[in-house]
Amino acid sequence: MHRDDDGTAEILDRGRFPDARTPWDDPDLRAEALEWVLGRLADHGLRESGPREVRLRPWSVLVRFSVADPGDRPVWFKAVPPAAAFEASLAAALADWVPDHVLAPLAVDAERGWCLLPDGGPLLRRVLDEGAGTLADWEDALRSYAVMQRALVPYAEKVAGLGVPSARPDELPGLFDTLMAENAALTGEERAALEALRPRLVEWCEELASVGVAASLDHADLHDGQLFRPAPGRFAFFDWGDALVGHPFSSLLVPARSAEDRFGPAALPRLRDAYLEPWTGDGVTAGELRRAVGPAWRLAALGRAASWGRMFPVPGAQAAPGGAETAHWLRELHTEPPL
Repeated sequence: MHRDDDGTAEILDRGRFPDARTPWDDPDLRAEALEWVLGRLADHGLRESGPREVRLRPWSVLVRFSVADPGDRPVWFKAVPPAAAFEASLAAALADWVPDHVLAPLAVDAERGWCLLPDGGPLLRRVLDEGAGTLADWEDALRSYAVMQRALVPYAEKVAGLGVPSARPDELPGLFDTLMAENAALTGEERAALEALRPRLVEWCEELASVGVAASLDHADLHDGQLFRPAPGRFAFFDWGDALVGHPFSSLLVPARSAEDRFGPAALPRLRDAYLEPWTGDGVTAGELRRAVGPAWRLAALGRAASWGRMFPVPGAQAAPGGAETAHWLRELHTEPPL
């Protein structure tokens, strides 16, 4: 623990990125952010009352502020790189469009990509770690998430208008080409193998587009640490920095893997069916929906690969940050989906 320039104790967490540099490491930018946060807290009748917990990563700054209020519930400040600055505007818009499924920000600064959020209760991960949850919680969460996605279909163009990247099936071959051209971490052998895979990738995109499910918001990183479960059957989704507008079924990749790590591969069909339940109807059969999961699962790797380009710039760096992680997800295109 150390003390910031204003004398407040800070607990600093850099995770596995001890050398990463973020705006929080710049005294002037940190002071600017703190002035904004404390001002917005005052707007809500709140004041800081204890140490700050600062989590620094190459893709975000997250600060937990203790505040004096009757419930002693913390408030969270998040800052993201310019390439993910849409997250603040998106969080505010979602609170208007689907308020039952997300946290309503206390304040946002859309231009600077800053967001101040209330506490949402226990994470699903914590509930599961403590033995208070089961696989049924993941099933309920995915049903709720799919309901939200369906409700957001009419807003897809507005979501894209906020700056959320578009990655619809017909756009994915172009995204693949861009990611390949920009990545310096792939070996020559890996690059040749991926280029040979491109015709099949185009076929997967065509297959996915033919199902007739409209584009919506894809969280793209919905693991058990990215949603709150304040009570059984209640969920709030957050952390939209990896989001994109695309085929909604690609969302299934990350939560299914997260649940599989905990409950084993037998959980996957249950999770798939729970997620697809709200999508039934509209002239698309259950069999067609299930068949769409395979190509959507595989193509989700492209959205994950692209998200690693949304990191804080590194002055003087020879290669774009996130190159190794982008290469990892490009290689995932070879992996056969389990569903």
